[in-house]
Amino acid sequence: MMFFVYILIAIAVLGLLTGLSHLYQTRKLQKRVEAGEIRLEDLPPEVNPIDMECCGQHEVCEKESLLAAISKATEYYDDEELDRFRGRGADEYTEEETEEFRDVLYTMRSDEVAGWVRSLQLRQVELPDEVKDEVIMIVGERRAEPSKS
Repeated sequence: MMFFVYILIAIAVLGLLTGLSHLYQTRKLQKRVEAGEIRLEDLPPEVNPIDMECCGQHEVCEKESLLAAISKATEYYDDEELDRFRGRGADEYTEEETEEFRDVLYTMRSDEVAGWVRSLQLRQVELPDEVKDEVIMIVGERRAEPSKS
């Protein structure tokens, strides 16, 4: 039992030392900037916080985002019937309609999934909420695979 108490105390002390070290380094850097030893432009850029308004599909749409600015051509993945859902919210699908999206998803190759999601975005068709997690999982697994080049 005392072992766990010692571990907790060690973690607390380590956290305190880390915080104090960070505070010291920040103040030291601030003094150097004020003294004119270094310029603000020479400092590394601050890390931008995560956008809390993210759609949650950044892993899915990131691959195609640069191409989106170049081309707005829509590619169909044998899914023209999904166009009837244009403008519908992701949480407004019935179970049968969600299954239509799954049928298309699970009949394509994993390397086509990101393109398919981009195609749906260009066509203004939102994925059902229930399918988004599956899409992210497939794309994540695909990206985790070693390159076959």
